[in-house]
Amino acid sequence: MRLVKVSTKILIIEDEIDIREGISEFLSEVGYEVTQAGDGQEGIDLFKKNKFDLVLLDIMLPKINGFGVLNQIREISNVPVIMLTAMNDDYSQIMSFNSEADDYITKPFSVIILQKRIEALLRRSQKTENTNKWIYKDIEVDFLGFSAKKGGEFVDLKPKEIKLLELLIKHKKQVLTRTQMLDNLWDIDEAPADRVIDVYIKNLRKKLSLDCIITVKGIGYKFEER
Repeated sequence: MRLVKVSTKILIIEDEIDIREGISEFLSEVGYEVTQAGDGQEGIDLFKKNKFDLVLLDIMLPKINGFGVLNQIREISNVPVIMLTAMNDDYSQIMSFNSEADDYITKPFSVIILQKRIEALLRRSQKTENTNKWIYKDIEVDFLGFSAKKGGEFVDLKPKEIKLLELLIKHKKQVLTRTQMLDNLWDIDEAPADRVIDVYIKNLRKKLSLDCIITVKGIGYKFEER
């Protein structure tokens, strides 16, 4: 069974047209939606204007080299990046991984092996993404994006409210005191009175109609899905 989903989008940044189009044709045939760029600047421009699930990136590129492109990508995104290059020296590989590349493949390479590397990276990134989101009934909270939806509609939650919910979920079925929550969410020099936790809990329950944050009298709160 292939991992490919309908909207899986891959950006290829490669100046050698035969290689770029060969990879693009193969990946399109196995179900990916592929966009091509012939130089580093075009690649960055396309990346900033669109959402991609993975990037295939050459190092020796016109205008901006692959390291420069990778650094700019990492300033705004954790998208998986595979370096595709004829450079097989240790320095280039070390530079790539230091710049937070996820994989490194030297030319020439098998497109089948490339496909398997892509699938493996997508599996890992999807697992990571899933751990950063919480879905409960008709509620969806994105802890990295600091956004929340209920019934498909965006709900206005404060960043601290989202962080408090995330903290409770991470400690599922464990009672947390107000002091523990304050210590985790505020610096010592800015910590408010502990009763502010009650206000945030009240807001979370009201805004998301939550029934899974339980009050433990005299102690604090715990998270328990029902």
